[in-house]
Parts: sequence; C-alpha cells; structure tokens
Amino acid sequence: MKVLTATDSSIPQTPSVVTIGTFDGVHIGHQKIIKKLTKRASEENLISVVLTFFPHPRMVLQQNPNIELLNTISERKEILSALGLDFIYVKEFTKVFAELSARDFVKTILVDTLHVKHVIIGYDHQFGKDRSANIDDLKRFGAEFGFQVEEISAQDVEDVAVSSTKIRSALKSGDIKTANSFLGYQYYINGTVVRGKGFGKKMEFPTANINVPDAYKLIPKNGVYVVSSMHDGKIIYGMMNIGVNPTFDANKKTIEAHFFDFDQNLYDQNLKIIFLDRLRDEHKFESVEALIAQLRQDQKNAQQIIAALNA
Repeated sequence: MKVLTATDSSIPQTPSVVTIGTFDGVHIGHQKIIKKLTKRASEENLISVVLTFFPHPRMVLQQNPNIELLNTISERKEILSALGLDFIYVKEFTKVFAELSARDFVKTILVDTLHVKHVIIGYDHQFGKDRSANIDDLKRFGAEFGFQVEEISAQDVEDVAVSSTKIRSALKSGDIKTANSFLGYQYYINGTVVRGKGFGKKMEFPTANINVPDAYKLIPKNGVYVVSSMHDGKIIYGMMNIGVNPTFDANKKTIEAHFFDFDQNLYDQNLKIIFLDRLRDEHKFESVEALIAQLRQDQKNAQQIIAALNA
C-alpha cells in the first residue's frame, strides 16, 4: 500500500474504486466499509483507494483549537495501511479547497487524479463548497463522467457514527475496554520521551515522560493505565499515569510511563504507548509513602492483568 499526496508524481493511472471520508479512528465501522471497497476492487479489477483529508475540515473552517481526534494523520495512515488497500490519497484541506464546487471536486480529484470508476459513499454524504451537493448529485456526475456510485446503507452509516461517539465517550471516561472493542484494535498514543521532574525515580518507580506533539490527539481521562510498548523489537509492559501529580502539588498535566523490569535510557526516543486497561483514578495522597504503597499495589494489579491477557 502506498500513501499519496496531491504533489505525488506516482499517482497511478489505473482505474479505481474510491471511498471518501476523514476516517478518524479507522474503527470497526470504517473497517467494514473498507472491506467492501477492497472486495469491489477485486471483483472489478480496480485499484482500491481511500480519499481522506488533513487537516480535519473543522480545524480549517472553524479554526477550533480544542478539536480532539482519535488518530494523528500518521496513525491514520498506519492503521489504514494494514487493511489491504492499494492506495491512501491524503488531500490537504485548505480554505481554497473548501471553495471548490462539487463538480470541480469530482472532475479534478475523482476523475482526473484518481481515475475513478466506482465510488462507495454514505447515503447522506455531502460535498463541494458549503457541502451543497449530495449523493444524488454524485450519481448525476457519475453518469456524466462514467463512474458508478454505490450507497453505503443508512444502518452502516449509523454504525460508523455510533462507534465514533462511543469511542470518544469511552476514552474521556477512561473506559479503555469499551473503546478498544469499538476500535477493533488497542488505542495508542505516540510521543517522545522527555525529561520530567524526577518524582518517579525518587520513589524507585522511574518513568518515561511522554510528550505527544500533536495537540489534537485525544488523550484518555486522567488516571492510571496498564500499557505496553515496543523497545528493540521486544514488548515491554508497564503502568502509566495521566494527570497532574497532585501529591506533589504539581499543576501541569503529564503522561508518565513506568515499565516493569526495564532500566534502559529512553530519553529522546519515540514510543508508541498502547492502552490495555485502566487501573484507577489519579488521587492526591496524604504522603509520598502512601503513594509509593499504592504504586506497589498498582504494579501487582497491572501484572495480573498482563498475565491474564497473555494466558
């Protein structure tokens, strides 16, 4: 699978079947649509293409600094790449692009760039300037330019919307199991290990402080989680706190992972942290000693969960 952009000179000339969307989360609802796409591509000897957009349209049109997405664009590409697609076409969403008429969008992007012969799209899809065109317009353009339009059923579209809502709600309440069940994979974040205050090391629970560079990435609710990562090709397990370290009267939100039986230097390394389960809320303890006692119990609880997952 190859990721393409508007400036890519290697965009194939082969006829394609295309589906269109932001695909934030690439969850089980999206995966069902993509399976339909790849099946259609095989049946009609077409290449399969997901047309997606970045930045998210709301980032551009609403200039919303508080938007939270399930995936960064890099993560979205990574997850989509595992689903048997031939190409992902990432179209930069700009204010100029948003002014493109529906017909110009179809002609320049779908027909001239992606050589579309079949579009699979939601029954309620809207596109073009001010989202003024709908699936009936797309079918009319299909007749004009020689491609077919296949509707995604109302039920499947509803499944996508429900899954997206449930995942975000679950993550914001710390319900990792529910989020993972609707995602069809384990939620994760990517970040660089930076130097912190050293609280964990002083308590003999050294932590990797994770800086997530993408401000729009949804971070689960504050609390303590069971996590895993990869280092030198091996899975490492641990527990991670998201929060403000209230026992130390800190007020800056941090993401700190303590890996079990691991003592290597991780500074400046990029880590993918996978959420396996949630242990508890973040608390302010009466003393550092009380916090240490809780961390020891957290480790025991986490190791039991990990053992069960690997059984």
